Amino acid sequence: MSGLKVERVSAGVVVLSIDRPPSNYFDIGLLGALADACRVAAEDGARALLLRSTGKTFCAGADFGAAGNVELNPEALYVEAVRLFRRDLPMVAQVQGAAVGGGAGLALAADLRVVSDRSRFAVNFVKIGIHHGFGLTETLPHAVGQQRATDLLLTGRRIDGAEACRIGLADRIVSADRLDDAALELAEELAAAAPLAVRAVRRTMADNLADRVAEAVVREAAEQRALFQTEDFREGVAAVAQRRPGDFRGR
Repeated sequence: MSGLKVERVSAGVVVLSIDRPPSNYFDIGLLGALADACRVAAEDGARALLLRSTGKTFCAGADFGAAGNVELNPEALYVEAVRLFRRDLPMVAQVQGAAVGGGAGLALAADLRVVSDRSRFAVNFVKIGIHHGFGLTETLPHAVGQQRATDLLLTGRRIDGAEACRIGLADRIVSADRLDDAALELAEELAAAAPLAVRAVRRTMADNLADRVAEAVVREAAEQRALFQTEDFREGVAAVAQRRPGDFRGR
């Protein structure tokens, strides 16, 4: 099962709900299902997409501790991620909780992000001994600027919804009890606009982002493959599982 629910909530909007609580981890199958759903929605005449998830966490990225997961084939994972970036329709991400690691990368695949005071973002790859992925090399600076992106990636620090909105990582912040309605209202607003014009504006403002992501993930996957072999990565995965700081040795 992909762990994705697809619902047409109006003439113009399709809601894509990740349903893998509590962490809502993604894998190749889930990203492929997301990309397929985006394509089908466009073919069926939808005009906007709303990406959300079940439970308290938006998405914790890939489950590095699961046997047979992304560390075995990051290239295949990112093929599906690039397909998601190449969709035709505008997408709103409703980030109701934590968007961590690749989960932040997934949120950045959307055109707009709506958050609340309970939202959190962390691109914490260095804290598990791994290079970032999901095209964050391109998408994070595109959203917040090069220096802020460098800060977030090198420290792996967590930021809240208010800071995310202030630096450009999010676009709207509302109270937690208003988040569902606010995100859907924004998606409906996009769907009500002239569809050909919306797609043209997306292409212009993205500035070939999907192509740049496709190039970036090649380097990111190579760096990840190298670091998967290190003691520091194994320690990082163990530290996350045990909810403690990593004891990294540089080997």
